[in-house]
Amino acid sequence: MKKTLKWVGIVVGVLAVVLFIAFKFLQANTKKASPEATVEYKKDGTEISVFYCRPSKKGRTIFGDLVPYGEVWRTGANEATTFTTNKDLTISGKTLPAGKYTLWTIPQKDKWSVIFNSKMYDWGVSFGGVASREAAADVLQVEVPVEALGAVQEQFQISFDEATPAMVLAWDKTKVTVPFE
Repeated sequence: MKKTLKWVGIVVGVLAVVLFIAFKFLQANTKKASPEATVEYKKDGTEISVFYCRPSKKGRTIFGDLVPYGEVWRTGANEATTFTTNKDLTISGKTLPAGKYTLWTIPQKDKWSVIFNSKMYDWGVSFGGVASREAAADVLQVEVPVEALGAVQEQFQISFDEATPAMVLAWDKTKVTVPFE
């Protein structure tokens, strides 16, 4: 009996190690396809940082297909995108308190909902491909209009327009701008 338990323990241990290594390998390969990026905004004592992963178009139809209209998107690839601010911000007349948030969007053809959520998630989607966001943790949700880009943006990009100031999300032929004060 002891010998059987010992072998079961060894098999389970080896299997756990193999699965962990396989998971890390798959995670590393996923990162190659959608590399990590961090963008920062620093002006007048306000510091904002966005960490996200940048998927590529690769000939696919993005909005309305790969990223369905009317459904929550993790706004990037891999881990949920994080947005950190050291000061309270005003976005569309609403206050976003200083802190760290996950950034989610609900794309539509003519407008997007941009959501700041207080919960941190290990990964942006479940194994079933559903966004991990829990609506109860939403701190702020605003709607912004969609702008058409003149040329295709191959890789998803988040940037800051310091003149406005605003956060800009662009991919494929779609751009949304989220002004803040």
